[in-house]
Amino acid sequence: MAAITQLKHFSGGLTLAAHKQPSNILDSGIPNELIYPLLQRADCYAQPIVKTGDAVLKGQLIAHAGSALSTPIHAASSGVIKEIAAHLIAHPSGLTDLCIVISTDGLDTALEPEPCIDYQSESISDLRTKIQQAGIVGLGGAVFPTAKKLAAPQKIDTLIINAAECEPYISCDESLILAHAEQLIQGVLILQYITQAEQCIIALEESMPQAFQALQKATQKEAIQLIRVPEIYPTGGEKQLIQVLTGKKIPAQSLPAEQGMLCQNIGTAYAVYQAIILGVPLTERIITVTGKGIQHSQNIQAKIGTPIKHLIAECQGYTNDVQRLIMGGSMMGIALSSDEIAVTKATNCILALSSEELAAQTQEMPCIRCGDCANVCPVELLPQQLYWYGRSQQLEQCLDYRLLDCIECGCCDIVCPSQIPLVQLFRAIKGEHTIKQQQTAQADLAKIRYQNRQTRFANAEQEKKDKAAKRQAAIDKMKAAAAAKKANKPD
Repeated sequence: MAAITQLKHFSGGLTLAAHKQPSNILDSGIPNELIYPLLQRADCYAQPIVKTGDAVLKGQLIAHAGSALSTPIHAASSGVIKEIAAHLIAHPSGLTDLCIVISTDGLDTALEPEPCIDYQSESISDLRTKIQQAGIVGLGGAVFPTAKKLAAPQKIDTLIINAAECEPYISCDESLILAHAEQLIQGVLILQYITQAEQCIIALEESMPQAFQALQKATQKEAIQLIRVPEIYPTGGEKQLIQVLTGKKIPAQSLPAEQGMLCQNIGTAYAVYQAIILGVPLTERIITVTGKGIQHSQNIQAKIGTPIKHLIAECQGYTNDVQRLIMGGSMMGIALSSDEIAVTKATNCILALSSEELAAQTQEMPCIRCGDCANVCPVELLPQQLYWYGRSQQLEQCLDYRLLDCIECGCCDIVCPSQIPLVQLFRAIKGEHTIKQQQTAQADLAKIRYQNRQTRFANAEQEKKDKAAKRQAAIDKMKAAAAAKKANKPD
């Protein structure tokens, strides 16, 4: 692919106030407890390999990947396993789920790292294995296992590093670039080596001049193209960014790898550098803690598993006007019921909003079919149709109108004059679809088991009949032989 000289545009999108305050990165220190949900993403769980009372070190494996779509979990500090029990987790429904809880000892004693300075002496397969064992996932929020994404069977022509931090308030990626540009470029080169991509592009927003300069300096001797993209939300979406850079639209239910392109978040590249060059697993990440509901906004180097209340304390606590706590940005984040919930690998932002920052809450009104939601939808859906079918529980019609293509960006919510919580409805319908799929799969499995059982019974019965028939045939043969012998015997 030739060098990018002219940017394109995706459908819809919004220009939003940035509310960004990039800063020096503060180390969060060691909290009293670290909490690790075993639920990784969707219904993918990790499997604990520790038990209550076990002593653990920083970087020690405490849970295996339970499936191909989950990753291992490592302790972010030394201590003792306090319990493996149900705790509140970051979930829109305020659910509790099984978590590993570590009581830290304050020593932060770590396992001996296993660095690999000369990564090009390693096979690509071995590097992917190291990345998988380090528990690295996409740190832009999708939490998809990086090693699995790197194992795409298609030839990758272009590696795209996503630093287009388009959602308001979030500035952790920009702070990472300013603090560790050279190291993350090493991670980018490792990713390019693994994918064998001929071209590598780093895309960042036009509002990041200092970050751009830092990357320019770090890539002076490298064949890496830096592209500044417009501040239009959600440019940082994988398929939207590809369309901006290349003009190519990735079809629904299709992956960029099928078009020869692979996207990785800038934070993921830095995690890869740490895993390969330094030999340490993913146990920390930078998190933006911001909003007018806290005293001092800050980007924090936080240990994964840290309770949110510890990070808030590092920012000098809440203001008197705090109204809502959100994990993630203002557009795609989820409201939390408690700051006892711990941050995960997916957490890029903790947002404490004041009444001033919250949109005026008005009563939901009927849809007037203005079409504004369709105009701003970046994946060209018809949210008003999804709304009508969704509220009447017509799931099949929702699927016909491409419900599963919705990226839950929240653009439709922002522009809806009737104040309808569209994304909330779409998430609920997707959840119902997932439950229905699981129930169907369970029913199909039960049917297959029943059919197999009936087949086994039928085969056993037939085998029994065949044996009986053979025995009877043998008896008849013996009787016939005896009768013949008797008939031939002289009187």
